[in-house]
Amino acid sequence: MRLKATACGDLSHRAREAWLADEYRQDRLTKPELQKLLGIETSYELDGFLKAHGIWIDYTREDAERERQSLQRFGF
Repeated sequence: MRLKATACGDLSHRAREAWLADEYRQDRLTKPELQKLLGIETSYELDGFLKAHGIWIDYTREDAERERQSLQRFGF
């Protein structure tokens, strides 16, 4: 059976994403590095990518407090 070019391209893309996700999981890539390599523009999109690959981000009370203070500075 011969695979269509699009199927091969999709397989190559998925394999690359899986490899990059694993590199991040093994602490061999930082979030900014991963984001750049994937061509992702926002941290929201990156978080979605990580969730889709079963990678959950540690979110501490300190993180929540920093975000609360940032939102407060912007009037929220």
